[in-house]
Amino acid sequence: MLEFLDHKNVLFITTKNLDYIRNSQELRLIRERAASCAVIGSGQKSYAKRLFSVYRKLLFTSMKPYDLVFVGFAPQLVVPFFRRLRKRELAIDFFISMYDTLVWDRKKFKNGSLPARLLKGLDRKTLALADEIVADTKAHGAYFAEELGAAAGKLHTLYLEADASIYYPREQKKEGGFEDRFVVLYFGSVLPLQGVPVILEAMERLRMREDIFFYMIGPLGGQVKKPDTFHVRYIPWLSQEALAEAVAGADLCLAGHFHGTIGKAKRTIPGKAYIYRAMGKPMILGDNEANRELYREGDGRTHFVEMGNAEALADKIAALADDWKRQRNGE
Repeated sequence: MLEFLDHKNVLFITTKNLDYIRNSQELRLIRERAASCAVIGSGQKSYAKRLFSVYRKLLFTSMKPYDLVFVGFAPQLVVPFFRRLRKRELAIDFFISMYDTLVWDRKKFKNGSLPARLLKGLDRKTLALADEIVADTKAHGAYFAEELGAAAGKLHTLYLEADASIYYPREQKKEGGFEDRFVVLYFGSVLPLQGVPVILEAMERLRMREDIFFYMIGPLGGQVKKPDTFHVRYIPWLSQEALAEAVAGADLCLAGHFHGTIGKAKRTIPGKAYIYRAMGKPMILGDNEANRELYREGDGRTHFVEMGNAEALADKIAALADDWKRQRNGE
């Protein structure tokens, strides 16, 4: 995995917070494989302040001690602006395409507009300058090659990992009163590709099932229409430690992505899927190429549904709740 790191003196650069899970994962790999690892990052809470801090450090950092420079999250904000980085072998984690995210996923700009063309050009230039390109799935890497001109021979796949110090199997503890209910959990930041409206519609379809209870964890606010049912608890935020306990108490977890038309939803594996699997929890995934790179049905814990189909999601939840009841009753 990432053999290009072997026995090299590496400079790792990130504009994301240093404890971000992808940074931690890559730094661990670098330290395992490389001869040495130096880090340029920032502890500032503001992204703008972190970016400025990283830029300032780069201006006064010599590249002479290093064989390879590895730029983490959002290399588009670093690589095109520092020519000195290209004096060494250059690896990037192309975790997101700014063009794909802001034009097709979040729809901030119309495709073909000047901002969209600038974003696509920035993506393409960053990919062209790199010697090694790390993507989070094979499907995502294929998109970068087809749409943004990434050289297929430079692409490497590095799947995400859950933080094993927080997310690990543990005893299931349900709150008092929920012992006889099938508890379904979802958490997320309500990004469009996650397909939260599909989940809420599925909940509405199950409003008469008093034996099913939902936990919805995330900043829903007034962005979406909540179903007319009392069988749900909305929680705006939990610490990672509290989230792990909530996941442990669930009988079924919803991973996604469930949006039916956003291309990125089909090319990426949701980060929550890694958490659910690390904790040994049954989960429902959107049926797409990326998810099937790692997950297979038939193990009793992995279930797929058609993306964008609330009826299929509701039917799957209901069927799994029925199976749970039969097993609980010894049938």
